[in-house]
Amino acid sequence: MAVDTSNPAQTAGQAGQEGAPRKPDPICAVIARTRHDMIRAEIMEAARRNVLLAEVRIDYLAKAPDFARLLADKPLPLLATVRRRDDKGRFKGTEDERRMLLRQAIVAGFDWVDIEEDLIKSIPRYGKTKRIVSYHNFDEVPSDLHAIFRRMHEADADVIKIACMPKQIEDVARVLDLVRFAKKPTIAFCMGDMGVPSRLVQLALGAPFTYGALNPERLAAPGMLTVGQLQNIYGVRRLNKETKIYGVVGDPIGHSLSPIVHNIGFRKLGINALYLPFKVPEGKLVNFLSSHTPLKIQGLSVTIPHKESAVHQATEMESLVAQTQSANTLVRTASGFKAMNTDRPAILESLTAGLSANPDGSPGSLKQKIALVLGAGGVARSVVHALTDAGAIVTVTNRTDEKARKLAQDMSCRQVDWAMRMTTLCDIVVNCTSCGMYPEVDESPIHPSVFKSGMVVMDTIYNPENTMMIKQARGHGATVVTGLDMFIRQAAAQFCAFTGQEPPVDLMRQVAKNALTPITVRPGAKILETPGEQPGGQGEKPGGAPA
Repeated sequence: MAVDTSNPAQTAGQAGQEGAPRKPDPICAVIARTRHDMIRAEIMEAARRNVLLAEVRIDYLAKAPDFARLLADKPLPLLATVRRRDDKGRFKGTEDERRMLLRQAIVAGFDWVDIEEDLIKSIPRYGKTKRIVSYHNFDEVPSDLHAIFRRMHEADADVIKIACMPKQIEDVARVLDLVRFAKKPTIAFCMGDMGVPSRLVQLALGAPFTYGALNPERLAAPGMLTVGQLQNIYGVRRLNKETKIYGVVGDPIGHSLSPIVHNIGFRKLGINALYLPFKVPEGKLVNFLSSHTPLKIQGLSVTIPHKESAVHQATEMESLVAQTQSANTLVRTASGFKAMNTDRPAILESLTAGLSANPDGSPGSLKQKIALVLGAGGVARSVVHALTDAGAIVTVTNRTDEKARKLAQDMSCRQVDWAMRMTTLCDIVVNCTSCGMYPEVDESPIHPSVFKSGMVVMDTIYNPENTMMIKQARGHGATVVTGLDMFIRQAAAQFCAFTGQEPPVDLMRQVAKNALTPITVRPGAKILETPGEQPGGQGEKPGGAPA
């Protein structure tokens, strides 16, 4: 059974050894298995994880359900769900048969039952079973969302659940508004990558719980997080209406390490904050900022493709942003956001650390070094600015020649066509493209024949840490600088800008390395002093370019 056992949270029993058992985490663990014995095993695992309740997806069972077997000696409250195919469930029978199955689950003694909003009037309340009235839309956030919500408010239910698929970033904010203004306990979130943050933000807005997969191989809906992620990366039991929201904006964003390192830092220092991965399509940063204003986001890391557009969304900026026209950090101020660039100092520190010391023992210098920069986006702007400011002679190349020419003109450096990059003599090569980033791990932006002993080669990609380019450069005797070093340096500076406190850099570096390691941390291994505080999850590989 591939239960998500990586770094499990402290169990109620463990907590009881130190004092009173702690309150269950606000999570409904989703169990979607085809066999009764596997469901029973995962029910026990859900109890061990100390979640609030577990949802048994009866529609997944290969055989007729044996409710007495499923409910025997249940260690936590159980929710019965029989999802129809129209709502991406697996129940193959008729609606009359499904209604009968739900009634049988209620009579059998399930603590909760999920009933769709168009069906709830036909299934009367019985006994002590609580009712969730639900609405699912896997195509869109409907234009009549508020009318549907009002109708659900009138239903005989204890909790309202709405889950929709967003088509644009503003849709996510529309769904979250339901939680903010609900008069009845409401769970409302968006599905898919764009909807991931809403599954967590709703808890800070007052939702009673969120859904998480107990088994990482059994994700019942797109964008669903695992129980391990909810507990260990996002610390859901700590979220409340006082929690400050931070995040990273980019596209793609699903494999970013930023949530892991920032959330572990918040937790280590006892800061009531939540850092989220916001997938924001190119050209939609302004839409995101305006639609998500009610969340009062306190700070954002900015990654591909928004580093240049972030400059124009700020009401004030530091001098480095004005010089590079690239921002990787937005910090909330009284008038809006201040744009900052923590990439540039991180790049300079990382490259300088990779240089050989001078014969007299003094640190190496970038002055008069010949550098080839691959790429012309936001991070390339920071790299070129750092190199030229340190006295290096810089050449820029990019697959889109026009962007490279503009960068070269802005930074007063040389530009060559992409096809000529292999014949350009240099001492330093820096990759600022996405070539070689997960999942395209077998790609490299330049032929290995370019590399030689004495050369410094840096990749701004950190997943994988050892990209194909880094491996090839190391094999040819070059000194290599991985993107992880730069990532941690810039993330630490962002953390300080967000919180005004010194970050736990060593811990941030450790959890980032653990997350990138093919073999994850052993179950029960400790990173923090408190048991069960480790981020990461089985089969969940983060990655990307620096934020």
